[in-house]
Amino acid sequence: MNRLAVSMLTGVAALGIIFSVQAADLIISEPAPPVGIVDVGGNWDGVYVGAFAGYGWGTLTEEDGVFAPSDTDYEIAGWQVGVAAGANFTVSEAIVAGIVADIAWADIGGSNDDFAPLEYNINWLGSVRGRLGFDGGAFLPYVTAGLAFANNTIDLDAGLDEDTQTHIGWTVGAGVEFAVADNVSLDLLYRYSDYGSKSYELNGGVSDFGLATHTISAGVNFRF
Repeated sequence: MNRLAVSMLTGVAALGIIFSVQAADLIISEPAPPVGIVDVGGNWDGVYVGAFAGYGWGTLTEEDGVFAPSDTDYEIAGWQVGVAAGANFTVSEAIVAGIVADIAWADIGGSNDDFAPLEYNINWLGSVRGRLGFDGGAFLPYVTAGLAFANNTIDLDAGLDEDTQTHIGWTVGAGVEFAVADNVSLDLLYRYSDYGSKSYELNGGVSDFGLATHTISAGVNFRF
């Protein structure tokens, strides 16, 4: 390449740089967002639905002493899987309130033949609760409380007689949600529930049984 060509290329390159700098001075543009980073925090308002699974344990307590001594506790344990629906709304810069209802199919029970041979099992659980949380951006720690329901069956002597009752009581708990996308979050929750007592009639005997559980669950919520 001769000197003239080199000089011309050098001149063109220099002019291009000059014009580029001048053009940049005239254009005001916003910086491009970082590639691969998605803002998923601070957007908890709205309706959501979800599904969850978990484990439960607790006690079924005979209160009257018909089938066992008064205040005998029978231990129960097992799994639950369910669905939930709710809504959140911001009440201040960092506080998020909400309401949620859930229902779970369950197999939380046990058996005991120390006194009368009894089998017992929670068939389903449900609740209607309020929630109050702190908006931490991509995470939402919260406390919750409300009404709780449990459908329980007691079986005497392997099918001799059985009775099913639905208990109604209260529940309290705490959890945290983690946002994993703009409209998807993971929910971890612990709850204590006292379902109160109900009268069961078994083979002519009637006794009040109290029911209480601890449950832990993990779920996924989809916000709209």
